[in-house]
Amino acid sequence: MRPAELIPALHLAERLKDTTRHCCTSKGRPESVAEHSWRLALLAYWLKDDFPEADMDRVIRMCLIHDLGEAFTGDIPSFRKTAEDEAVEEARLRAWVASLPEPFRAEMDALYREMAERVTTEARIFKALDNLEAVIQHNESDLSTWEEQEFSLNLTYGADKAAFSPVLRALRDAVRTETEEVIRAYRSKSD
Repeated sequence: MRPAELIPALHLAERLKDTTRHCCTSKGRPESVAEHSWRLALLAYWLKDDFPEADMDRVIRMCLIHDLGEAFTGDIPSFRKTAEDEAVEEARLRAWVASLPEPFRAEMDALYREMAERVTTEARIFKALDNLEAVIQHNESDLSTWEEQEFSLNLTYGADKAAFSPVLRALRDAVRTETEEVIRAYRSKSD
């Protein structure tokens, strides 16, 4: 990508550094979308040997770009996001992707379609990890920042996405165990 195209694209991506998510970090600061995407990509990288049948570099690319639409709309937690919110985000993202030079326009468009359809092994791995990273971050945050519904949601969130893979099921089970432990510890301090 030429500098005249690269710099504006980076400026848009920079918005994700200041776009906060619903969750907080372990030190109590609102997590940014950029931080979530970075750690999600790191998670995929660390699991690459567990999926020899998958193109994990493709999964990592999905992780890096998956939330770029939030540069336009902000982050809306999954339990609050409406179909209208999704349509607005997708339309604005697609218009922006269409403005990018080739080969990035075509590659990103294909990746977004693949993520939405969730048919390929790579897209299924990406989506499961995306859900699991969010629960892991919630487990690291102060539970006083959780909404009441999250106490039950975090026990099951992403289990349906991880079900297709023994590796992801094992990770989901470990995350659930951790969630149960942090909830138990939080409630014992509250009593």
